[in-house]
Formats: sequence, C-alpha cells, structure tokens
Amino acid sequence: MEWRFPCEARSASVARVRVREQAAAWGIPPTVRETAVLLVSELVTNAYLHAWTFAGAITVRCELGGCRLRLEVADGGDGLPEVRSAGEADVSGRGLNLVVLLADAWGVLVRPGVPGKTVWLECALGGQPPDHLSHLTRHLTRRRA
Repeated sequence: MEWRFPCEARSASVARVRVREQAAAWGIPPTVRETAVLLVSELVTNAYLHAWTFAGAITVRCELGGCRLRLEVADGGDGLPEVRSAGEADVSGRGLNLVVLLADAWGVLVRPGVPGKTVWLECALGGQPPDHLSHLTRHLTRRRA
C-alpha cells in the first residue's frame, strides 16, 4: 500500500491513521501496529521538518511480507537522517532514537543521481521487543539494582 502526502506538518497525523487502518485490516497484532504507527509518525515528521524546502511530496509505503511489516518514507530532501542525543530540555531530536530502539531493522536508501531518499524500517510481527531492546532493558535493570 502506498500513499502520497503534501510536505506539511499535518501529513504525520494522516499517515498515522492510514498505517493504523491498513495494519488493522491485515490483522497485525496491536502492539506491533501501534509501534508502527508511532514510528511512521516520527519518520514523516522528520521528512517534513528536514525536506520541506524541496518541492514534492512525502511518500509512505506499507508492506506486509512474511513475518515483518515494512514501512518506507520517501522525500525529496538530500540530507541523511542522523541519530541525535537530545538533552532533557530539548523538545525535539528523539525520533530516530525511537526508530533505533523499537524497529527490528532500519536504514536509508539513496539512489545516485536521483534527488531524495527513502528511510525504511521493519517490525517483526511476533509482538516481542527486538533483541537489542530486550538487551538494553536487561542492562538498565541491572544498573538500577
């Protein structure tokens, strides 16, 4: 399934609705569905914030394949996404951190000679946290003890 949105702030909320509806129609487990909704919102917001000066649209693609849900967000911007460290007082800068923590895999596709990029992520349908998140949770729990 693929949708095109204008490069504007409200596109993130519309993308959330579309992904939620499609994932429900495919019978995606609720925990995976809501994770996907959160993450597509972050990626569409990033596309709007960082590629808004480029004419064109934001394209969201949602695919169900095997035991994974794959989401892709494409925009006309040439800047690559960057995982940042946000301070406690910062109001932004956490979106890709959520992607890193909650997606089972993610990356960026850049086609030489073609403007723009596609940021993609995959969520396993098992409903379990990704292995690296389970490890992080165990590590943080041990540090508190």
